Amino acid sequence: MTQLERARNNEITLEMEKAASKDGIDPEDLRRSIANGNTVIPANKLHRHLEPIAIGKVASTKINANFGTSPYDADVEKELRKQEASIRHGADTVMDLSTGGDLDSIRSTLIAACTVPFGTVPIYQAMADAESIDDVDGDAMIQAVRRHAEQGVDFVTVHAGVTQDVIPLLKGRLGGVVSRGGSFLVSWMMKNEANNPLYERFDEVIDIAYEYDVTLSLGDGLRPGCLSDASDKAQYHELKVLGDLTKKAWARDVQVMIEGPGHVPLHLIKENIEMQKEHCHGAPFYVLGPLVTDIGAGYDHITSAIGGALAASYGADFLCYVTPSEHLKLPNIEEVIDGVIASKIAAHAADIAKGFPGAMEWDDRISRARRNLDWDEQIRLTVNPNRAKMLREQSEIDTDECTMCGQYCALKAFTED
Repeated sequence: MTQLERARNNEITLEMEKAASKDGIDPEDLRRSIANGNTVIPANKLHRHLEPIAIGKVASTKINANFGTSPYDADVEKELRKQEASIRHGADTVMDLSTGGDLDSIRSTLIAACTVPFGTVPIYQAMADAESIDDVDGDAMIQAVRRHAEQGVDFVTVHAGVTQDVIPLLKGRLGGVVSRGGSFLVSWMMKNEANNPLYERFDEVIDIAYEYDVTLSLGDGLRPGCLSDASDKAQYHELKVLGDLTKKAWARDVQVMIEGPGHVPLHLIKENIEMQKEHCHGAPFYVLGPLVTDIGAGYDHITSAIGGALAASYGADFLCYVTPSEHLKLPNIEEVIDGVIASKIAAHAADIAKGFPGAMEWDDRISRARRNLDWDEQIRLTVNPNRAKMLREQSEIDTDECTMCGQYCALKAFTED
């Protein structure tokens, strides 16, 4: 039985208890939210040493970190270090987006060392295993989903909402199709003059997901890759298809979350969240960013965090990090950490705005430490204590002041007496 099936049977599973404890929420509230499809616990039955978490309406805002090999850089040890750094700095989940090297071996190595929910994009496997698009068929796509499930993957991105009907709507897009999976499927459909096998054979995908209790992350293959394409007809057409597929998966007791944009200007973020919640019936929303400007290459962890904080405050449940190297190259470990920290700050800011229990207490504790000039406690409470400690030590002073204010410290000058 899946987590959704058990929740509908009024059962509070061990995974629900652990996830509720981590967020400080009532297990019964979590069970009801899972039963309604508003929250998920990605937990493949075969993933050992997993510490389960909840993603959705009653849970705190969660963040994901991506990494993975490419044909130009297929060092699994490097990806292991990125995974470890991501988890150590607060990523709630990770995703392996590898396209280079022995993908099955890379994935099994990463999962064996992973204690958080682990996600993948199976269409990448079908693409990488083939010599050309001519060698890929529906069987290869479905088999890739099964291979990932059998290895213990907790959630899989499935671009089942990219259908033939949307192809005419893509004309005139400034950024085209920027999703690797979405672009591949559009090309495949045009070349084969056939509909998307992941859509046509979605029942088979559901069967696999049910067997292993894999959460389906219904992918935004037509997400906007630039501000000018945000909220266009192609994006919203896919969203409506994903809403229909969500109902099909729920009817078979399979957990679902929905992936979203992309690049979205500030004034359209609220509309995007509201449209997703309406068309996808309140399923958890997993957003990439959104990036609020297209000019931030080298600083896109910042453009993403701005959009992510707003999106989550409006109801998005799950933020996919973006690193400073987005649009430029594979991230190194330092850039992975920067991406995790930026997203973690965005998620926490949103939890404060949403009034999530206990979120503001963290800020109050660090504020008291600042007021008391308790540098050790202030540094301990920061989102990245190692960086805060390094910056403090660079001042090279041995007092309770900082090098910005010195003897004119406002906190020393102000007194309530």
